[in-house]
Amino acid sequence: MIELLSSFSKFTGIYTFMNSPWGWPTAESIHFLGLCLLIGCVGVFDLRMLGVGRGIGYLQMHKLVKIGVFGYCLNLTTGIMFLTTAPDQYLFNPAFQTKLLFMLVAGLNMFWFYASYSDQVKATEAATSVVEPAKIIAMLSLLCWMAVIICGRLITYFRPPYHWCWFC
Repeated sequence: MIELLSSFSKFTGIYTFMNSPWGWPTAESIHFLGLCLLIGCVGVFDLRMLGVGRGIGYLQMHKLVKIGVFGYCLNLTTGIMFLTTAPDQYLFNPAFQTKLLFMLVAGLNMFWFYASYSDQVKATEAATSVVEPAKIIAMLSLLCWMAVIICGRLITYFRPPYHWCWFC
């Protein structure tokens, strides 16, 4: 897996860019901006579903989610750049593995929302609370994204020795 990711990085030029003087800092900055867009939009919508900002319409607030998705795409792109440039520092890292787990749960939670409650929430009047399951989805979303942020910060502190990887 390490060889495959490294080969991809070198073939696409990611490795060369990331190992230039401004490559890693540029990717980190874009990653942070993507995170701000994601949490600043999706997180605010989640908070609205939890009752913060009464009087602001759910449908209008939901329009921000598209900006959050753009932020997620920035994070996904830069995250792939980090992973493929130094795969041995990520694949065996318990903080990275945990981050991926929380991203998976957040993604499944999002599918649950859009498959079950999205239309109902967007049709809810601004002064009315959303149904309880939508609140649970919102809380789970916030908790998952907070865990993703925390695990992302911890990646630096859990650089492998490889005995940290329970399945390696």
